[in-house]
Amino acid sequence: MTDKLPLDRANALYPSLTTILGTKVDGKNNFITIAHVGIMNHGTPQYLSFGVHKSHYSNKGILDTKSFSVNIPGKDLVAETDYFGIVTGKTSDKSGILDIFYGESKNAPMLKACPVTMECRLDRTLDFDTHDIFIGEILETYADPDVVTDGKIDISRVDPLLFDIASLKYWSLGAPVAGAWNAGKALKKKLKSG
Repeated sequence: MTDKLPLDRANALYPSLTTILGTKVDGKNNFITIAHVGIMNHGTPQYLSFGVHKSHYSNKGILDTKSFSVNIPGKDLVAETDYFGIVTGKTSDKSGILDIFYGESKNAPMLKACPVTMECRLDRTLDFDTHDIFIGEILETYADPDVVTDGKIDISRVDPLLFDIASLKYWSLGAPVAGAWNAGKALKKKLKSG
């Protein structure tokens, strides 16, 4: 027996990175806030996944154009980020809220104000009862120079928003805890010599 409380199959993978997806719907730029994101692999080509409820307006644009952007807002964009998630493009034009730029694809509008953006091509869609799971290939990643250290994105400088469904709040990052692929080396050595 355990002292842990059962929580009725609650998804405990929160907090999750908050992103803003951009696409064109019937020729008009549209953005939607999405925190249900997944890293599919770490290699080339690189793939991401997003779960988006079928009722959302942006789904049509992603399916029609086969392209979208993934914009990572910093915490300074919390109001705009939340707005993109609570207002539908069906009835509101969200294209003028923040300045837009394009990469190679003219159907994947990206947000200049976001410190990191990714231009993606739709690779496939998984059709679930209530959600579309979009799997996209990253075509290019763009970052503001001030969030890049030694040619890599410095997450502390991006200061991204994290979303928690239990509290319905946005959070920010804390301090680093330890080095990945390093913190367990002493334990590995100890157990090996055991």
